Amino acid sequence: MDALSGSNGGFWWKFHLNSKRGRNSNSRRNSQSGGSNGDGGGGRTNYRFPLKQAVTASCLALTGDTIAQVTTHFKDLHRNDDDKNNNNKDVLSSLLSKHDWLRSLRMSTYGFFLYGPGSHAWYQYLDYSLPKQSVQNFLLKVTLNQVVLGPIVIAVVFAWNNLWVGKLKELPNKYQKDALPTLLYGFRFWIPVSVLNFWLVPLQARVGFMSTASIFWNFYLSSTMIK
Repeated sequence: MDALSGSNGGFWWKFHLNSKRGRNSNSRRNSQSGGSNGDGGGGRTNYRFPLKQAVTASCLALTGDTIAQVTTHFKDLHRNDDDKNNNNKDVLSSLLSKHDWLRSLRMSTYGFFLYGPGSHAWYQYLDYSLPKQSVQNFLLKVTLNQVVLGPIVIAVVFAWNNLWVGKLKELPNKYQKDALPTLLYGFRFWIPVSVLNFWLVPLQARVGFMSTASIFWNFYLSSTMIK
């Protein structure tokens, strides 16, 4: 487990790598600016918010939630005999009128601010801590992805949802009722996906791959949120 302790940067070890890669350019900037580094060096200035991964995760979280809502509303429409005679235009307008846009905003902002940047840092950290391409490291990455990242994602998305709807006091009950079933269900889905992710997908594409797979997962999570 010493490999997982990493350097002093923790999940944000990439700051130090960025500093190393950009040492020459930083020295040029420092010389041009008169060498004023009083704010504590390049760690903060070298950090780049993973915008691409954040936008990707946000769009796909929104997609998963939209599919969940449309599926639910469509089933509700067809439960009533009267609605079966409606034309496509009426069905579409009904689906749009019943769409919970605030719920969609909750899921998309979760993807943008939390899942996208967080998972990007996590996958970089795993590759930094376990760089050797071996079966042992591969299995360790898949395992850590499930026992560390999985529970964190579920805990965070439940808390994010309850925060938005003003029900933080109900969060312990939500965890008790839905967290473990969601986690166990997630194992069946995410373990095969993680195997593909770490075995075949390059580092820079992993957030995109996992976010694409999470369209189905977001559909399930979004449905779980309203229980």
